[in-house]
Amino acid sequence: MAKMEVKTSLLDDMIGVGDMVLLEPLNEDSFINNLKKRFDHNEVYTYIGSVVISINPYRSLPIYTPEKVEEYRNRNFYELSPHIFALSDEAYRSLRDQDKDQCILITGESGAGKTEASKLVMSYVAAVCGKGAEVNQVKEQLLQSNPVLEAFGNAKTVRNDNSSRFGKYMDIEFDFKGDPLGGVISNYLLEKSRVVKQPRGERNFHIFYQILSGASEDFLCKLKLERDFSRYNYLGLDSAKVNGVDDAANFRTVRNAMQIVGFMDHETQSVFEVVAAVLKLGNIEFKPESRVNGLDESKIKDKNELKEICELTGIDQSVLERAFSFRTVEAKQEKVSTTLNVAQAYYARDALAKNLYSRLFSWLVTRINESIKAQTKVRKKVMGVLDIYGFEIFEDNSFEQFIINYCNEKLQQIFIELTLKEEQEEYIREGIEWTHIEYFNNAIICDLIENNQTGILAMLDEECLRPGTVTDDTFLEKLNQVCATHQHFESRMSKCSRFLNDTSLPHSCFRIQHYAGKVMYQVEGFVDKNNDLLYRDLSQAMWKASHSLIKALFPEGNPAKINLKRPPTAGSQFKASVATLMKNLQTKNPNYIRCIKPNDKKAAHIFNDALVCHQIRYLGLLENVRVRRAGYAFRQAYEPCLERYKMLCKQTWPHWRGPARAGVEVLFNELEIPEEEFSFGRSKIFIRNPRTLFKLEDLRKQRLEDLATLIEKIYRGWKCRTRFLLMKKSQIVIASWYRRYAQQKKYQKIKSSAIIVQSYIRGWKARKLLRELKHQKRCNEAATIIAAYWHGTQARRELKRLKEEARRKHAVAVIWAYWLGLKVRREYRKFFRANAGRKIYEFTLQRLMQKYFLEMKNKMPSLSPIDKNWPARPYLFLDSTHKELKRIFHLWRCKKYRDQFTDQQKLIYEEKLEASELFKDKKALYPASVGQPFQGAYLEISKNPKYKKLKDAVDEKIIIAEVVNKINRANGKATSRIFLLTKNNVLLADQKSGNIKSEVPLGDVTKVSMSSQNDGFFAVHLKEGSEAAGKGDFLLSSNHLIEMATKLYRTTLSQTKQKLNIEISDEFLVQFRQDKVCVKFIQGSQKNGNIPTCKRKNNRLLEVAVP
Repeated sequence: MAKMEVKTSLLDDMIGVGDMVLLEPLNEDSFINNLKKRFDHNEVYTYIGSVVISINPYRSLPIYTPEKVEEYRNRNFYELSPHIFALSDEAYRSLRDQDKDQCILITGESGAGKTEASKLVMSYVAAVCGKGAEVNQVKEQLLQSNPVLEAFGNAKTVRNDNSSRFGKYMDIEFDFKGDPLGGVISNYLLEKSRVVKQPRGERNFHIFYQILSGASEDFLCKLKLERDFSRYNYLGLDSAKVNGVDDAANFRTVRNAMQIVGFMDHETQSVFEVVAAVLKLGNIEFKPESRVNGLDESKIKDKNELKEICELTGIDQSVLERAFSFRTVEAKQEKVSTTLNVAQAYYARDALAKNLYSRLFSWLVTRINESIKAQTKVRKKVMGVLDIYGFEIFEDNSFEQFIINYCNEKLQQIFIELTLKEEQEEYIREGIEWTHIEYFNNAIICDLIENNQTGILAMLDEECLRPGTVTDDTFLEKLNQVCATHQHFESRMSKCSRFLNDTSLPHSCFRIQHYAGKVMYQVEGFVDKNNDLLYRDLSQAMWKASHSLIKALFPEGNPAKINLKRPPTAGSQFKASVATLMKNLQTKNPNYIRCIKPNDKKAAHIFNDALVCHQIRYLGLLENVRVRRAGYAFRQAYEPCLERYKMLCKQTWPHWRGPARAGVEVLFNELEIPEEEFSFGRSKIFIRNPRTLFKLEDLRKQRLEDLATLIEKIYRGWKCRTRFLLMKKSQIVIASWYRRYAQQKKYQKIKSSAIIVQSYIRGWKARKLLRELKHQKRCNEAATIIAAYWHGTQARRELKRLKEEARRKHAVAVIWAYWLGLKVRREYRKFFRANAGRKIYEFTLQRLMQKYFLEMKNKMPSLSPIDKNWPARPYLFLDSTHKELKRIFHLWRCKKYRDQFTDQQKLIYEEKLEASELFKDKKALYPASVGQPFQGAYLEISKNPKYKKLKDAVDEKIIIAEVVNKINRANGKATSRIFLLTKNNVLLADQKSGNIKSEVPLGDVTKVSMSSQNDGFFAVHLKEGSEAAGKGDFLLSSNHLIEMATKLYRTTLSQTKQKLNIEISDEFLVQFRQDKVCVKFIQGSQKNGNIPTCKRKNNRLLEVAVP
C-alpha cells in the first residue's frame, strides 16, 4: 500500500489557486473561474489571506472525519489545503497559547451554509480541546444548544431548508489549559413576523411542525392540538412537508437536547404549552358588529379556540376576550377605553402571537445561558462565534432587510478596519515600511443609517414618536427632506432632480447604495414594524395568567409596575445591540468565514456564475483581496521558505549551515530576483507580486524534476548493484548447497553398499553357525533317545518283577482276610439273634427323621412374619417337634425382620405396640388407626410464617402439633385450638393469632379419659391444687386421638417415670373450675352425618352423640 503523501504547503498539488491573494490576473472573471475550478474538484474552501471562503456543496463530503481533525491539529495555517479546520485550529491555538481572545465571524446569504459552518467550528474545537467527565459535559451542553435554537429559530425558506431566522453570537469560555468552561449566547432580531405569515413556498418555524409530527397522541391531547397541519391558519400548507427532513425524529432530538442542556421536565412542558397557544391563536377569527353609537367593534366567531387557549395558559376567558375587543389608553391620570374593529382585532391577535413567540425565544436563550455559563469565577479566555444574516437583496425589501443590511455594513466596516490594522501591525512588527492603502470606507453609509440626528433610524424613531397622524408616506417625506443630498440615498420624491424620471424607482420606495450594491426598500410597513406595539390590555391579560412561564414573559403587565413611558422601538434596540456587538468584536482577534451559495436549486455539482458573482460583489471579496494585496501579496517565515526553495541554489543545497535569513538572501541573490519585488522582515520574507512567487514555484518544479531524474538514476544504479551483489551471493550459497548435497548423496551410496556387504557376510556366518548347532543338536537328541529306550526297557523289566511279587502278596492277604472273616462270623452269630430288633428300629427311626428334615428344608414358608403357612405334619410321633420347630422359625424370622428396622422405624413400631396394648379391644376407634402412620407434626410450624410467633415462644422440641377442638362446658360448642406436646409440657394455643392460651407441665397430668366408641373425644385430667388446674380439666376432640394419647402416655412415662392412667369408659367425670360434669356417650343418628356432636343437657351433664 502506497504511503500517503505529506503536504507541507498549500502550494503543493494546488488546484487553481488556494489563496486568492496569489491570483493573477486579479479580476472578477478570474476570481469566479478559480472558485468554479476548485468547486468542480470538491475543493469547497479557498483563502483570502487568513479569510476562508466556503462554498456550500449541498452534499456530504469526506473531509470532516476524525482523521481530518487530527491532520489539521497543531498545523500551520498555510501548511495544508484550505479548510475550515485550519482556521478553527489557528483561532484555538492563538487563544490557548498566546492568551488572545478570538472571534469567528461567519457571514453569507441564506442557504450559503453559515449554520453548518458554525457547527463545524464548534465540533472541531470540542474535538481538539481537553478530555474529562466535566469537560465532556460542558462540550455536550454547548453542542446540544444548537438543535434547540435551530428548532425554535430556523425555518424553511425558498433558498434554504434550514434557514436561521435570527442572528446568533456565542462566546465560548476556556480556562488557562484551553478546556471549555461554558458559554454565553446572544441573539439578534428574530424574524417574528414569520409566526403569523410566511411567503409562498416557505414554512413557519420548525418547532410547530415537529410537535405535530413527533409528539405522541397523549401529549398532543394535553396540548389540545391535532396532528393535521391544515387545522392551523399560521401554518402554510404548500410547503408543510420538506423532502429529506424527518420532523418526528427532529422532535425527539430536540427533547433530548433540552434534557442534556438542563431543562427540567416542567419547563419543557411549559415551553410546548406556549408554542401550542401561539399556534392556536391563529385560529381565532373575528366578525364585525355595530354599536348603538355607530362605532364598529369586533366579536370572536368561535369561542372554543379561545377557551382552549385559556385552559392552556391559565387566563380568565373573559379577560382575554375583552383584551381582543377593547384597547385602554392611559395618559397621566386618565384612562380611555376604545373598541377595536375587525382589522385592529386581527392586528392585536398577530401582535400577541409574535410577541409571545419572540419573548419565548429570548427566554430560551436566557435559560440555555444559565445552564452553559461557566461555574467558576477564574479568569477566562473567550472565543466568539458569530452566525448572522448575510447581505439581503430581494425583489421586495422591507424593514427586516434594511436593518440586516445595516448590520452587514457595520461588519464590513469593522472587517476593513481590523484587516488593515492587522496588516499595519505585521508590517511594523517585521520592520517593513507602511504605505497608505486606498480603499472604499463605508463609514459614510453607516452614518447615513445610524446618525443620531439625521440618520434613517433616528428619523424613523422620531416619526414613530411624533403625535398626530403617522404613516409610512410621512416617513418617506421626512427622508426626502433630510437625506436628499446624500450621495448614497436615492428617491424619486427627493429634491435631487436626477431621480425624478427614474422609472425603476417607485414613488413609495427609496434606494441606498450599499458597499455591496444598490438596494431598493419598500417603505410600506416601516413604521408599524419599528413600533412593534403590543396593546397594554394584552400584556396585562398575559400577566394575569396562572401559567408561570407566560406570566414571567410579560412583566410590564403587572399593574403595580405600570410604565407610561413608550417602549424603545425595534430599530433603536437593534442599533444598540449592533453597537454592543461591534464593541465586543473590536476587543477580540477576528477570524472570517465568508459563505457562498453556488445555486438556488439546493443541488450538488451546479455552479451558477451569475449568482456567485452577485454574492462576491455584496460580500466585497474582491475588495478584501485588493486590501490584502495592497502591500505585499505573500509573506512566509524564513525557515519554511528556505526549506521549500533551497534546492534552487548550490550554496543552500542540500544543507545550509548558517541562519535561515542569510540562506534566503543568498538564494534570492543567486536567482537574480529584482530587489523591488521582495523585502526582508525580522522573521519573514515579503514578496510583492504573485508572479514572483509563481516564478519561484516554476523553478522549484523544474528543479524537482531534475532532482527526481538524478535520484532516479542513482536509485537505478543502486538497484542494479544491489541486484548483482544479491545474485552473486545467491550463486555462492547455491554452489555450496549443491556441493554439500552431492557429497551427501555420495556418502549415502557408499554407506548403503557397505551395509549390503556387511549383511551378506553376517548371513553366511550365521548360516554356518546354524548348521553346526543343528548337527550338535541331532547328536544330543540321538543319545537321549537311545538312553530313554534303554531306561524304558530296564523299567519295564523291574515293573514286571514288582507286579509278580505284589500278586503273590495280595493273594496271601486275601486268603488271610477270608480266614479272619470266617472266624469273626462264627463268633458274631452268637450275639446277632438277641439285638437285631432294636438295631433295626433305631435305624428306621433315624432314616425317617432324616427324611423329615430334608422335606422340611424344601417346604419352608417365606420370611414374612405375617405369613401363617407351615408344612403339614408327616408323622404323628413328630407332632410336638413339628410345633416347636414352627415356633422357633417364627421367632427367628421375626428377629431377622426386626434387624432391618432403623431407629426411627423402631420408635414408630414401639408406639404402635404401645397403642395396641392400651387400646386393642378397648376402643372402637383403634382398628382404623393401625394402618395410619404416626406423624406427630401435622402443622409445619417451623416452615409456616403464620406460626412464627408460636415457634419463637416454644423453645423445646415439639413431639406432636395438631389442631383440636376444645369443648366449651357452658354450651358444648367447640373452639379450634393448636395442641402442642413437648418433652415437658402440654400447650394449647389460639389457631388464628398463635398466642399460647394454656401451658400444663406433664407432671400435672394425672389421667386421660375417653369413651370406648368410635369418636375422638378425650379429657385431660389435671392434678388438683396445681397452678394449671385453676380453670379445670380439658375436654378436647381430635381426629388423631389414638396417636395423641399414645404419645402423651409415652412422654409422661419417660419424664415422670410413672405410667399415665388411661381410662376408657362411656361415662366419666370432668372437673370444670369448682364443678364436676359428667360426660356421657350415647348412640344416635346425627344431622351432620358421621360427626359426633356434644350437647349440654344440664349443669352436671354433657351428652356426646356418637353415630
